[in-house]
Amino acid sequence: MKPLNRIIRSLGAGALALLALVGCDAQRIRELEEDVSTEADVRERFGEPDGIWQESDGGHTLEYNRQPMGHQNYMITIGPGGKMTALRQVLAPHQFAKVQPGMDKEAVRRLLGKPAKQMAFVLKQETDWDWNWIDPPSREMVFTVTFGADGRVLRAASVEKLRDGN
Repeated sequence: MKPLNRIIRSLGAGALALLALVGCDAQRIRELEEDVSTEADVRERFGEPDGIWQESDGGHTLEYNRQPMGHQNYMITIGPGGKMTALRQVLAPHQFAKVQPGMDKEAVRRLLGKPAKQMAFVLKQETDWDWNWIDPPSREMVFTVTFGADGRVLRAASVEKLRDGN
């Protein structure tokens, strides 16, 4: 019985950590203001980014992932003058619609951030990338992009996430 209690406690701690992360993100976002907050302000609140993407205007975008436990990924753009010009949560249908057949993996990563899961299907010569997201008010969804052997998008779709016991 002791191992089961340990597992339950561990799962409970994970759920609490996830709730704290979500609550912290909302607070962090409220503390930042476009065209006022600096890159230092962003890094102070969000930490080191998971990726940095250069922009054509001389600015750059900081990638902050909340996958696989969360349902958001953030892209925070810092303009050439060092001020935050945009803060976007990118796991949403209007972003998914931008994923088109023929896009390469880097373009998809830049658009949506790091996926929650990557799975290779060797015999089919395909790779799936999954992102967890919420379809308001509370439907848990998974957006999957399938890449061919050449690393280009073949197809993409969202499905409702299956829960244990269903």
